[in-house]
Amino acid sequence: MLSRLGALLQEVVGAREPSINLLEAFVEHWKGITHYYIESTDENTPAKKTDIPWRLKQMLDILVYEERQQVSAGEAGPCLEYLLQHRILETLCTLGRAEYPPGMRQQVLQFFSRVLAQVQHPLLHYLSVHRPVQKLLQLGGTVPGSLTEKEEVQFTTVLCSKIQQDPDLLTYILEGKRIVSRKKASREPSTLPRAAASVGDKDRPHSKTPDPGPCGARAWTTQLPAETEEPDGGTGESNLVTCLIGLCRSKKSRVALKARENLLLLVSVASQAAATYLVQSSPCCLVIVEHLCQLYQSMPTFLDPADIATLEGISWRRNGDLCWPPCSRGYSPSPRAFSPSREASLLLLPTELPVELDIPHPATAVPGQREKRPSFQNIPEAGLIAPPALSFRLPSAPSDEASFPGKEALAAFLGWFDYCDHLVTEAHPVVADALAKAVAEKLFVEILQPQLLHVSEQSILTSTALLTAMLRQLCSPALLREAVTFLLGPDQQAAALEDSPYTLCSHLIGHCDHLSDEISIATLRLFEELLQKPHEQIIRSLILCNLEGRPYVARGSPEPESYEDTLDLEEDPYYFTDGLVDSGFQPPAKPPPAPATNSDGKTAVTEIVNSFLCLVPEEAKTSAFLEETGYDTYVHDAYGLFQECSSRVAPWGWPQSLTPLDPHEPERPFFEGHFLRMLFDRMSRILEQPYSLNLQVTSVLSRLALFPHPHIHEYLLDPYINLAPGCRSLFSVLVRVIGDLMQRIQRVPQFPGKLLLVRKQLMGQVPGEQLDHQTLLQGVVVLEEFCKELAAIAFVKFPPHGPHLRLSPAPEGHV
Repeated sequence: MLSRLGALLQEVVGAREPSINLLEAFVEHWKGITHYYIESTDENTPAKKTDIPWRLKQMLDILVYEERQQVSAGEAGPCLEYLLQHRILETLCTLGRAEYPPGMRQQVLQFFSRVLAQVQHPLLHYLSVHRPVQKLLQLGGTVPGSLTEKEEVQFTTVLCSKIQQDPDLLTYILEGKRIVSRKKASREPSTLPRAAASVGDKDRPHSKTPDPGPCGARAWTTQLPAETEEPDGGTGESNLVTCLIGLCRSKKSRVALKARENLLLLVSVASQAAATYLVQSSPCCLVIVEHLCQLYQSMPTFLDPADIATLEGISWRRNGDLCWPPCSRGYSPSPRAFSPSREASLLLLPTELPVELDIPHPATAVPGQREKRPSFQNIPEAGLIAPPALSFRLPSAPSDEASFPGKEALAAFLGWFDYCDHLVTEAHPVVADALAKAVAEKLFVEILQPQLLHVSEQSILTSTALLTAMLRQLCSPALLREAVTFLLGPDQQAAALEDSPYTLCSHLIGHCDHLSDEISIATLRLFEELLQKPHEQIIRSLILCNLEGRPYVARGSPEPESYEDTLDLEEDPYYFTDGLVDSGFQPPAKPPPAPATNSDGKTAVTEIVNSFLCLVPEEAKTSAFLEETGYDTYVHDAYGLFQECSSRVAPWGWPQSLTPLDPHEPERPFFEGHFLRMLFDRMSRILEQPYSLNLQVTSVLSRLALFPHPHIHEYLLDPYINLAPGCRSLFSVLVRVIGDLMQRIQRVPQFPGKLLLVRKQLMGQVPGEQLDHQTLLQGVVVLEEFCKELAAIAFVKFPPHGPHLRLSPAPEGHV
């Protein structure tokens, strides 16, 4: 009884509630907007003070509600059909382009964004939708500092999200201005499903008010300013890509960041066809690289390498502020204080930054529940995590106090280069290869190469330092491949002594031995950074191609077994100490004869380590007088660097043992290559070169010695090697340097005391003051520390079980 009574009451209440006709309400709101332009005479009233925003909001709510009530999914309701057939979006686009009333463009962009985002029915396939979308994109990013930048970037966010979901939409949206402005003869409305069209024809109300469709709108749109008329044609490209590039240049960091995220979303489209279309039929790669070249050319012609080093950690996510990138960018180029460690792990916690979209309501608007949307969040400070054992100096964070001319331009360039590198990493392979080739052609070849080959020392110094900074930020494989080809060339054949090709690589190697010490240091840093990149062609072109076949080993001689059997008299470091006994300088005691090698290989390790540690005579050593400066301080850091290097080269499939020598093979001339020859020549002059240059030379050699290739290990770290006639190794070069040192120290009065004072000055323990033979004394300190560093590297590389080098497995999770 009660249930029947409740049902009767519900029927009565439902009969009294007036049924709302959604189509009539939708048309009424649209008529209200069109009547404003017919009746209004005040052209200065902002759009947000009229009822236009409220009516647009009501039209949106009707469309969303209608779609939710649809029984058949995929069919357009009467209101949506009316929107498409009467080209309401095209009319709104015209009003937005005309900016009448003032602020109308902002309202139109908001309406477009909300309709495309909240209406689930596919819309961008319709001509009456994607054509006004293209026209709106022509206006985006054209005026720096525009008041509609926030709405523009939200509009592009919706479009990029739609393309990510359906890559086929790319061909509809990326039609540029030339296609949009073409006068088409046929302007029929878009095709709709038959069921939806029949419902729209049946339910369309008959009213005396002129139909505000295309014909009706033509009567009152003639009152708009002349700039709303569409041009007859156009040759310039203006589309989603150019709009995003323009927004990326915004002075508002949040807008620029969101635009870059949208462009990143666009190039990472999954479809092969869409990626090919993006490369071949749009100026995507070209405009990205053109902006990069413009930022490069806007920098001063001369920049101090030290200033460049302060901004090398910039990331695109901070739009010019210091932010260490999420991937390891290598180590600081600052000279290390007697430590083999030259890199730190840097960590950034990325944060997604969505844009908030505000819908203004007039005072007379009917209040409604506003949809909550995420707003901008602050980026957390980048956390710098560095191993405590490292004693070198990281680049100082850029600050207002450390300002220098061109700092903002440099920060903008490095930030955009980091963004291009991130684009290549995340983009579809087709887009990534095209973008990497564009960067190589436009920036590397056309701009950087002439500066690197220039006769001006300022041009060489600045371009080299900038190239080093770019290499440090470079992580993408495709862009790294192009950079390696640009620097080293495609040829990997062994070089001959008489060869002097006029290539960029040969010029750069020559710059390492330049008359200007600054250019030499900057170029050595460039090669040191290059050696840390995970690309096999680098080490193969510079070193390995000349060591193949072990031509540096004398043929027909037995393999060396002990230290005593391998050093001839003229290579013995104590050969040069004859006649020094009377002067008071005693040579260090020779290591005892090597016992038989045990099964664990520990004896061989002792021999190799002692070979380097005993090179420097006792009178030239000062580390024993100071704490924590022994050889053992290098072992921990050398082990970490060796593990990292091993993990980096593990995919290359290097051999784990030396190539056996053929005793019947005739000896062939050996040339260590232009790069190693330059380093050996520099090393032989360590007692005559400035301190900072010596640090950089030894730094590069240490990097080379860390590579776990058996030929590199033998040639650089094995003192027992039986060299072929006329060949030299790193150990033989050091032997010659020690012989020269033993003769020089006789001419320096109070040599041990001055040497200890110089070491304390370099370590900052005593104030610095100019001394006689300053360069020589500093060179001796570097030489002692370098020998300890090589001993530590040999110790961590030498196999614990067996006579040959074995690669350590890559640590889990290590890049």
